[in-house]
Amino acid sequence: MPVSSFLNMRKFLLLAFLPLAPTLAQTTPPAASLGMPPARPAPPPQVLLMRVAQDGSGDYRTIQEAVNASRDLSQVTVTIQIKNGIYREKLVVPAHKTHVRLVGESALGTIITGSDHTGDAAGHNTYSSQTVLVQANDFTAENITFENAAGAVGQAVALHVDGDRATFRHCRMLGNQDTLFPAVENSRQYYQDCYIEGTTDFIFGTAVAVFDRCEIRSKRNSYIAAAATTERQAYGFVFRDCKLTADTAAHKVFLGRPWRPHSRTVYLRCELGAHILPAGWDNWRDAANEKTAFYAEYQSTGPGANPSARAKWSHQLTAKEAKRYTLANIFGGESGWVPQE
Repeated sequence: MPVSSFLNMRKFLLLAFLPLAPTLAQTTPPAASLGMPPARPAPPPQVLLMRVAQDGSGDYRTIQEAVNASRDLSQVTVTIQIKNGIYREKLVVPAHKTHVRLVGESALGTIITGSDHTGDAAGHNTYSSQTVLVQANDFTAENITFENAAGAVGQAVALHVDGDRATFRHCRMLGNQDTLFPAVENSRQYYQDCYIEGTTDFIFGTAVAVFDRCEIRSKRNSYIAAAATTERQAYGFVFRDCKLTADTAAHKVFLGRPWRPHSRTVYLRCELGAHILPAGWDNWRDAANEKTAFYAEYQSTGPGANPSARAKWSHQLTAKEAKRYTLANIFGGESGWVPQE
């Protein structure tokens, strides 16, 4: 066959089969018929800034609505700006709402309040009386008041924190007994330039918590800190450069007592008012706690500083020992979390 005839026949065959190509493609069965799942739609874009205002000028009227609207298991910070107002909410930041940051317009004007307490008609106890419960990791609050306004009626928690890597700056925690509950063992919490008030054991719990430049105000004769540190923890509650003040009704106050036997509480360079008792520490009516608890001070100042009269089983740290109490050493951990001072 001549070459020209062969090429003409090849061209004819190609042209004859070209119209079949779309038909073949249309007969391909869909993915679902082959047992394959349909393609998952892309998630909606994440909202990284929300505003809360009771007058309706923001995105939400309640803080809880804004928290609920934040993306689950967020890997980036979601900021919720809160206008001044009294928010009567039993707020919960659940474990799956990570990286939430609440920023109030002002600490004095942005108030989250409640009045649940042990023995009330609803049957609340210490672990359910809180006004605000933080279960999520990587939570931050700034310029907010957390209040339990139940009064002197027993345990009434204003703020209960379970999550890890929690930070509070320029916040106020108001209450009476059991105001602030840094609750669980695997939680690290940092409080900077905060005001915390209460009566009995008003800072209590098992978490590792550092308080930097905070005012700790006692409202009556009682105990400030009741740490429940476990024997697995190298640190418990650490107060650095804090100021301990008191109402006129409080003039016999202990620095702390052991809620659990291995309680650890340390005050470094704190100014202690005259309401702090010379002994400083109480063993919670159990001499055995004196062998396991670790209570210490370093360079306390003010009329309540009385190292020679302190309980014999407490400690006055040396300069070398005090140097260990850096945020990197206290918090450490695999995540290497060190909050900004």
